[in-house]
Amino acid sequence: MIFFRSRIVGILLISLVFLGITVNAQAKMLSIAGDDINMRSGPGTNYKVMWKLGKGFPLSVLKKKGDWYRVRDFEGTIGWVHDSVTNSTPHMIVKVNKNSNKRINIRSGPGTKYNIVAKAHYGVVFKTLQQKDGWAKVEHEKGVTGWIKRTLLWGW
Repeated sequence: MIFFRSRIVGILLISLVFLGITVNAQAKMLSIAGDDINMRSGPGTNYKVMWKLGKGFPLSVLKKKGDWYRVRDFEGTIGWVHDSVTNSTPHMIVKVNKNSNKRINIRSGPGTKYNIVAKAHYGVVFKTLQQKDGWAKVEHEKGVTGWIKRTLLWGW
């Protein structure tokens, strides 16, 4: 009986560990709410401005300290942004073809058989409208809407 109980407890603990890993793999994401927003080296306005971020720029939250988020961008840069300049609207950014003139296709539907409606370079930000079968329906701030293969994008 004791062996049986300890085995059940062990199975439950292992299950909780795997559940915890799954939950942690789904990092909290946020987006920049305005234009020309400072990413700083620390959690306060007295810290150096590392980058200026544009509207919709997606970030992965590493931790929160007061009203400041420690975040990572799609290139792995880590910095801090104030809570007041962020929102929870999902956005994605083109993560492929860095240092290249190559562009990715934006299509009229979720698949390569659909027409190309536009193209985008590395670093272009899109609002996420929907995700389906490995594709993301996105909208650019200039009004272009279409589908992009999810593996070409970073964000949520």
